Amino acid sequence: MAAQLGGQPTTILRQGTQRTTGSEAQKGNIMAAKVVASAVRTTLGPKGMDKMLVNSAGQVTITNDGATILDEMDIKHPAAKMVVEVARTQDDEVGDGTTSAAILTGELLSKAEELLDMNVHSTTITAGYTLAAIKSHEILEGLASDISGDDEDTLINIAGTALTGKGAESSKGVLAPLVVRAVKSIIKTGVDGKDTANIKDIQIERRVEGEMDDTELVEGMIIDRTRTHQSMPKRVVDARIAILATPIEVRSIEFKSEITLSGVTERRAFIDREEQMIKEVVDKVINSGANAVFCKKGVDELARHYLAKAGIFVIHRVNFKELKKLAECTNGRVITNLDELTLDHLGTAGVVEEVMVGNGEMIFIRDCPDKKIISIILRGGTEQVVDNLARAMHDALMVVRVVLEDGRVVAGGGSPEIELALRLREYAASLKGREQLAVNKFAEAIEVIPTTLAETSGLDHIDKLVELKSRHEAGDKYAGLNVFANEIEDMKAAGVVEPLKVKLQAIDSASEAASMILRIDDIIAATKEQKGPKQAPGLKDYEF
Repeated sequence: MAAQLGGQPTTILRQGTQRTTGSEAQKGNIMAAKVVASAVRTTLGPKGMDKMLVNSAGQVTITNDGATILDEMDIKHPAAKMVVEVARTQDDEVGDGTTSAAILTGELLSKAEELLDMNVHSTTITAGYTLAAIKSHEILEGLASDISGDDEDTLINIAGTALTGKGAESSKGVLAPLVVRAVKSIIKTGVDGKDTANIKDIQIERRVEGEMDDTELVEGMIIDRTRTHQSMPKRVVDARIAILATPIEVRSIEFKSEITLSGVTERRAFIDREEQMIKEVVDKVINSGANAVFCKKGVDELARHYLAKAGIFVIHRVNFKELKKLAECTNGRVITNLDELTLDHLGTAGVVEEVMVGNGEMIFIRDCPDKKIISIILRGGTEQVVDNLARAMHDALMVVRVVLEDGRVVAGGGSPEIELALRLREYAASLKGREQLAVNKFAEAIEVIPTTLAETSGLDHIDKLVELKSRHEAGDKYAGLNVFANEIEDMKAAGVVEPLKVKLQAIDSASEAASMILRIDDIIAATKEQKGPKQAPGLKDYEF
């Protein structure tokens, strides 16, 4: 970019840099965000459609999870990436509502574009959106109901709502209670008296065999490995576990070398010495008092023979992350040097056993001193089914965790959005400045959720939206769309509820992202200098 100063050209930016300013920059950013939001819009709701994503390696992902879709898409436009961040933040914070957050961002920008065409300044729009978001918190908290951790039926309904529409609804009668049981098992009460749960304490294992109804919960840890020797015991009671990050074998020489043996006697002596060294290593394990060994690296074949004769259960090639988790739940220590292996460093568990799951074996570690470790084995007919089930289970686990921590829920089926839009319009009428225009547009944007629910269910969205508004204006503040019966019902009475925090997070993330994009009025696109005559790409070279 160059400028004229006293008749002399002055270079400010590197040659090849492109700059877009004013309304052109705003329109370009808004369009990019709208395109991304529209890509996931049809996935919303219990009857939302799936997307098939194929990466450069030919791997196929079939899902309707908004965060997964946006993560897998190769998005390069900087404004469009902000919508991806909205979905990612929603997923990290509350686990569900990622599609809602993304399409709400797109709709807020679409409504803002209408105001920009009316010559309303972007600063006024962002101020109005901020007021609307703050008011939305107040309104939604007024619509929320308290729930206790003892309300098992409501928690199961919440888990079922999260599972619906993700390919798992046919088995939610089995899966939803399992989700609630898993989350309640890892609840910890802090010094302030508040309950917290770390979903990372729930281990998810997948097995592509059987049906989704075969999914099971195990109180303890699971490792997808088998015994290293068939003569070893399949089940060890009162396990004393050695957790090793070092191999049980003769250490290889770290530099290139050559050994010359002049005869059979020397060869035999060399083999005997190697066996003796392996026996010395094995004796260290046996003398420690361990009756089960989990090793990150390899275990020599001869060492397995000696350990099997000693009645010790041995697993090798265990992922280090799993070793650390095993050390946590058994109160053991990860050993890097066998000379440090003593009885005090061993982990303990009630039972370590090899169990047949489907057509293969897995290792179960049960009755650990840390009772907060829970494992779930997901089952399904194909890899895509199991992957989709894993995403659905993650969402369900997260929303149940959020409800148990926060203790507040709102009705589902588009009910809170319609009530929110109605109250925001009343609030806008009380404002005197141009911000009321932005608050009204915010209210219109919120209606995209029930509108899309109707569209993805094959219903006339205009008729259903009019009917919903009429019911809410008549005072039925929990009226929402039952997409299975195609009727307007009291969602709270029907047990269709969602965590309040999911709604609040979606509104906060969407309004903040939309405001940030609207405040951008100048885009300077530059790249590194390239050798040769090729011109550096600018903003027009970005792809969605």
